[in-house]
Amino acid sequence: MSRRCELTGKSPMSGNNVSHAKNRTRRRFLPNLNDVTLASESLGRSFKFRISAAALRTIDHRGGFDAFMAKSKDAELSDAALKVKKEIAKAQAAA
Repeated sequence: MSRRCELTGKSPMSGNNVSHAKNRTRRRFLPNLNDVTLASESLGRSFKFRISAAALRTIDHRGGFDAFMAKSKDAELSDAALKVKKEIAKAQAAA
């Protein structure tokens, strides 16, 4: 399983550990990923995703999962999330 957020595309970054003596060794900064279940109001069902804590806050800020998916860029989404986005768009167009 990759360490990548399925909704925002956040992935590990690299940097340095810096000791008191200023010795530098490479390290990785991993995203804070959580397994969550998000409910879609327009589809009437829920979906499981592995997303970052920042993405979860953004979903709340934008007014829910459906609103987040409407504004999200296709390049950032995983394949599963892209399918859900298209289903939501189709359901909202029909309603």
